[in-house]
Formats: sequence, C-alpha cells, structure tokens
Amino acid sequence: MKKRSSFSGKLGFVLSAAGASVGLGNIWRFPYLLAKYGGGIFLLIYILLALTFGYTMIMAETSLGRMTHRSPVGAFNTIGKHPLIKTGGWLNAIIPILIVPYYSVIGGWVLKYLIDYIFSGAKTPAKNDYFTTFITGVQPEIWFVVFCLATVAIIFMGVKGGIERVSKILMPILVVLAIIISIYSATRPGAVAGIRYMFVPEIKNFSWMTVVAAMGQMFYSLSIAMGILITFGSYMKKDVSIEESTDQVEVFDTAIAVLAGLMIIPAVFAFSGPNAGENLGKGPSLMFITMPAIFNSMGFGRIIGIAFFALVLFAALTSSIALTESAVSTFEDELHWSRKKGTVLMAAIMLGLGSLSALGYGILSSVKIIGMQFLDFFDFLTNSVMMPLAAVSTCILINRVIGLDKIEEEITRDGHKFRRRPIFRFMIRYLCPLFCLIILVSSILDAFGIIKL
Repeated sequence: MKKRSSFSGKLGFVLSAAGASVGLGNIWRFPYLLAKYGGGIFLLIYILLALTFGYTMIMAETSLGRMTHRSPVGAFNTIGKHPLIKTGGWLNAIIPILIVPYYSVIGGWVLKYLIDYIFSGAKTPAKNDYFTTFITGVQPEIWFVVFCLATVAIIFMGVKGGIERVSKILMPILVVLAIIISIYSATRPGAVAGIRYMFVPEIKNFSWMTVVAAMGQMFYSLSIAMGILITFGSYMKKDVSIEESTDQVEVFDTAIAVLAGLMIIPAVFAFSGPNAGENLGKGPSLMFITMPAIFNSMGFGRIIGIAFFALVLFAALTSSIALTESAVSTFEDELHWSRKKGTVLMAAIMLGLGSLSALGYGILSSVKIIGMQFLDFFDFLTNSVMMPLAAVSTCILINRVIGLDKIEEEITRDGHKFRRRPIFRFMIRYLCPLFCLIILVSSILDAFGIIKL
C-alpha cells in the first residue's frame, strides 16, 4: 500500500488548517454580517459558537481523518457500508470539488484588483462602475485561469513541499498585513464609532437572526463539512494533540476574522459617517466597490490598497489550496490515481465549472438556474444545502456507528488531554445536528425569499 503523505508536525497541520479556514469568508463576509446583525452582540455570539459548535466539528472531522488515514469517502466507508454512510462520505468529497471553481473566480477578481493597485494606483479601482464593467466582460476568465494555475502548481508539489511550505510562508505574512491595516484603519478620524459598534454588545441589537447568521458564518468560516478537515486529519501524525491543534486553529481563525472587522468597519465609519450602515450592508460590493473608494480617500491609499488585496489574495489562495487538496486526495484514495493525475483532473474540473461562473455575469448572464447566476447557484447549492447535510451525516456517523468512545480514544492517544470532553459529547449528540438543520432550513428559506437573513 502506498505510504500516505503527512504534515511534518503540529505547526504544519495548524497553519494548513488555519489557512483552509481563513479565506474570503473571514475577510469579507464576517465584517458584513457583524455590521448587519448587531455589531458587538454578533461578535459575542459568534465566539461562543466557535468555542462550542465549531470546536466540536473540527475535533470530530480531524479525529475521523486521523483514525482512518483516508479522505472523506474512504473515511466513511472504512467505518460502515450502509448506503447512507456512503452518501455522507461522497457529500463531504463532492463539496470542495464544486466550491473551488467559483471560489477561484473570486480569487481572480482579488488578483486583478491587486495588480491594479500596484500598476495603476488607488484611483482606477475607485472609479464608478469599475467593478460592474470588469465582471461583465471577459477579463474575469483570464484572471480566474491565472489563480487556478497558481493553486494547481502548489498542489503538484505535495503535502509537505507544497501545502505546508506555502502555508508557513503566507499565513505569517497575512497576520502581519492584517495587524498593520487594522491599526491604520482604527486610527482614522471618526473610526472610534466603528470600534465601539464592533466590540460593545448591545442587547437591543439582538435577534434570532443574529444567532442564525453567526451560526452560518462560523460553520463556513471554520471549513466544516468541506472534507478538508477529514483530509488534513488523515495527514496528521499520531503524536500530535488533536485538541491543542483545534484550539490553535480556532484562535487563529477567530483572530483573523476580528482583524478583518477592524480593517473594514472602522474605515467605513470614518469614511461614511452617518451612512456607515448603508455602506456596510452592501454585501458583495463591500470589498470591490466600497473599500476602493475608502482607500482612494485615504492618505497612502495606494499602499493600503496593495496591502489589503495582497492579504485577501493570500487568504483566498490558502483556502483554494485546501479545497483542491481535499478533492485530489479523494481521487488518490478512491480511484488509486497518482497525485499528478488527480491534480490534472481537478484542474480540468476547475477550468470547466469555473468558466461558467467567471462568465456568468457577462456573456452567460442570460443563463440562470432557479433564477441565479452560475456563481450564486454553486454557492447556494454547496453552502446552503450540501454542507449542512454533510455535517449532519458526520454527526450521525460518530454517534450511531463509530461511537463516542472510539473518537475519544483517538483524541487521547499518547496521553493527550481532552479538556473539553463534556462540551464535545453534549454538542455532537444534540446541538450540532440541530444547528446544522437550522442552517439548512433557514438558508433555503432565505434563498427562495420566504425569510430574509
């Protein structure tokens, strides 16, 4: 049997898993949702969920991967042969295959903006209708292909030589850039109001939708139910503590999300004043329209723009690497292909499906699926439907088939401690499946306009 690749140690796993978690969801989606759903109260609820729900699912998936030494399909099949179990494994495996093509399209947008700031300055990206003109043309396809090639090249280099090495370089740079931009943003005139809104919980801003939104953000931000943590767990050495590694991934991911909030929210308050709420609520346009306008109004706008989009690019790249690796690992395990052959197939899938999303706002804009452009449809299918179902299947597998004792045995191997055992047992048995179903139902109702998240 072919020897399985592995990380060099805990640092390799933590930085790679953190790289998988830290992506566009942290840097764009988190600040937008935090601003929309109550500021400080949203942040408080998010942290509580990350320490309970998020912690439990990371522990469960990582343990499952290390226990079986397999990617999602093989991990599920190793435990049981029931058709429902097999379906859960394939759900976890297919999700990254569908996500990484459209994710790479957005990565291409970020790369385009970074190049603009480097060569054209802060004024060009801040022009009216610049973003709309860009995504409705053919340029997104070019930048998407460049981003894909960068991802695939790193996957070709393997686990230690590619994923781990790149993560060890990019993640520290990402943190330094995030701290610098946060300090700059938080010290702008008028930024204090944004900092106060972000960190001071106000009960009057609380609603049930605050909980649902925080739950959904935590779910996606930590890369739960994407097959990534199972795959990375299968590369983890037996002498590495799963709980200590999980703690560090949690801290890293949450810290970057908070720094992202500090980069964006105080800057928007300083720039917009009374209209801050309106600008923060613009969703997808926040990063590509509002922030360039803010950078253009700042001193050192070009430098800050370069640093910001370099940071976002690094975050997008580390996440796309993790998604692609999960898919390639499945091809290696289930089809018994070489890494090279699996990577070539994944590259073809990325280019095929991603091109639909890259051109979906341009020459393919008239083609829609249930009223959605290709990128929006793939995002809805994976995030709103498949991921919650995959997470529920993982909970069922651990509760009904493997048993909690087996998982705990893997976690406590070599005398490692399991400090939050009571939280893990209660969450995986009762609340995690419930939370996943809440996310599933609320997201579907939102997509069809029945409720509004």
